[in-house]
Amino acid sequence: MRLADFKETMAMSMDTLRGNKMRSSLTVLGIVIGVLTVIVISSVINGLNASVEGLVESLGSNVLFVFRFPVFGSRPTTEMLTRKQMTYDDAIAMRDLPHVVAVSPSLQYADHSVGGGAGTTAIKGNGHKMQNTTLQGETPATKDVHDLNLLSGRFFNEGDQERAANVSVLGYDTAEELFGVESPIGKEVEVGGMLFTVVGVMDKQKQAFGGGKNPQDNVAYFPITTFHKLHPEVLDYWITLKYDDPKNRPLVEDELQELLRRRRKVHNDAPDNFAIFGTDTLTRLWNNVSGGLFLLLFALSSVALLVGGVGVMNIMLVSVTERTREIGIRKAIGATKKTILTQFTLEAITLCAVGGVVGVALGSLIAFGLKYTPFGSLISPVWIMVGFGSSCVIGLVFGIYPAWKAASLNPIEALRYE
Repeated sequence: MRLADFKETMAMSMDTLRGNKMRSSLTVLGIVIGVLTVIVISSVINGLNASVEGLVESLGSNVLFVFRFPVFGSRPTTEMLTRKQMTYDDAIAMRDLPHVVAVSPSLQYADHSVGGGAGTTAIKGNGHKMQNTTLQGETPATKDVHDLNLLSGRFFNEGDQERAANVSVLGYDTAEELFGVESPIGKEVEVGGMLFTVVGVMDKQKQAFGGGKNPQDNVAYFPITTFHKLHPEVLDYWITLKYDDPKNRPLVEDELQELLRRRRKVHNDAPDNFAIFGTDTLTRLWNNVSGGLFLLLFALSSVALLVGGVGVMNIMLVSVTERTREIGIRKAIGATKKTILTQFTLEAITLCAVGGVVGVALGSLIAFGLKYTPFGSLISPVWIMVGFGSSCVIGLVFGIYPAWKAASLNPIEALRYE
């Protein structure tokens, strides 16, 4: 087809669409909804992916966790729940392994006697009370293992731990709730009927999903020996260790496994009665979840686009019927079958492309608004292209049959049509 003919065909297609604005708008509604769904859901998934990646990066790529059973991706069995707990001495023994930089054994208080979340209690200070504060027993190495950032003050040191000093480091939200704009450093807080001097305040912690309060910011850290005075019954250690280089992970895991099997007296033919895992476990778990979300995206958008495509085909068939005499006249004055086929195909593609543009615009607007919600969102140019491209493909696929029907009309019979 010559360029002049193509321009003329395109102009005629646009005139036809403009002449039936209401019908065209209703026809592309399904396309708009389908493309909008693609943009919104893909933006939400991208935002969640970015949040999870940020959280994993904050935990570190050269960090391993050790617990008596795996805590991500599977429900612990009865055998796992009855396993021997990890001990403080296990953590101390890990310090002597090659490539290990720092080891941090941790304890957390879990209050199951009251309603609300587990592992929570109340902390008082400056005439205020903060509910659901997590109490954690840590060692000075925790700051190095997790790369924790302090907003003010200091983290407790070896001296504080050796003498079980009544000192505490507060999370960002805990300090803000109790002391407001005042500096809590040097002031006292009450936990479990005991007084503790605040020596530091943590900066805000990263969380997987933005929006709302982060539970990791409502926490009070104590030296592990001080924590024993508060809750001597809690002895279920969670051990985190940092090693020197990510490439040494297999070696570190093998040495760690050998050490723990020997210390926990595991028989040669028996499986491990402990779990070693890294931050990649979180990534794999999230990838499984996001894979399901992607399938949901594909299903929802496909249904909407198919419905829109059927609507386009239906309206194009009606248009062919209404314009039968016009087609006959055009053929009589020299229009070829290819010209008619191109005209009606372009009309269908243009109709769907307009729907795609509207869907992209509305979807991007909604996704931008979701950026400030707990879901978060991150608009991807790739998915914008996918959404718009899908609308054009739908126009081609569902518009080709009406276009072929129009092009195949007999000009004499078409001229007789009333």
